[in-house]
Amino acid sequence: MSAETLAGIERLEAALGHRFSNPALLAEALTHPSAAQRNAATRRGYERLEFLGDRVLGLVVAQLLWQRFPHDDEGALTRRHMALVRRETLADVAREIGIGEFLMVSGGEETAGVRRNPTVLGDVCEALIAALYLDGGFAAAQAFVERCWARHIGAAQPVRDPKTALQEWTQARGLGLPNYTIVETIGPPHRRRFTVAASVAGMPAETATGSSKREAETAAAAALLTALGEKP
Repeated sequence: MSAETLAGIERLEAALGHRFSNPALLAEALTHPSAAQRNAATRRGYERLEFLGDRVLGLVVAQLLWQRFPHDDEGALTRRHMALVRRETLADVAREIGIGEFLMVSGGEETAGVRRNPTVLGDVCEALIAALYLDGGFAAAQAFVERCWARHIGAAQPVRDPKTALQEWTQARGLGLPNYTIVETIGPPHRRRFTVAASVAGMPAETATGSSKREAETAAAAALLTALGEKP
């Protein structure tokens, strides 16, 4: 390993606040699926760690909010939580600590600017939280989230996300639950694009596209609310 690579790892570990006893976890968290596919026999991408990191982040943030806002009811806490674990906040944290610089990607994705892609940055941030949890236990992951989410928690407002707002709108009018249907899925596994239609009984559907089903559903719900004359 070159001196430059070692220096880079040390800088990242300093930003994460943790020195890894198992560097393979750190490498896995930083490996984009495009790079993993080039050498599938020896390398795995960050997607499995991302799954775990999402759950660890959710628990840490829930505890922080429960302590920070003792007078909030369950609904307000839920809406603050949504704002803090959404992809935009994760991408902000990733940019603040320079995660994109350390991402291992294929040449084609490098040219496409994947290091600046907010969805990818958010995914890698979640994967790193999982790597911290597996290497250093809950305390290591908790310390990272508490430090890097501090200013975001202070700014988090109990606003409704579009899917929640749409559900409340339909239920208030006795229209049941909104329906979300995947209209189209395109692209390779590491660059998948989903088109989703959001509909309410007896009304025209609205569609939107995103890099995940959740992102596409949220955008479609916002589009439908706008069409209904409601603020997303």
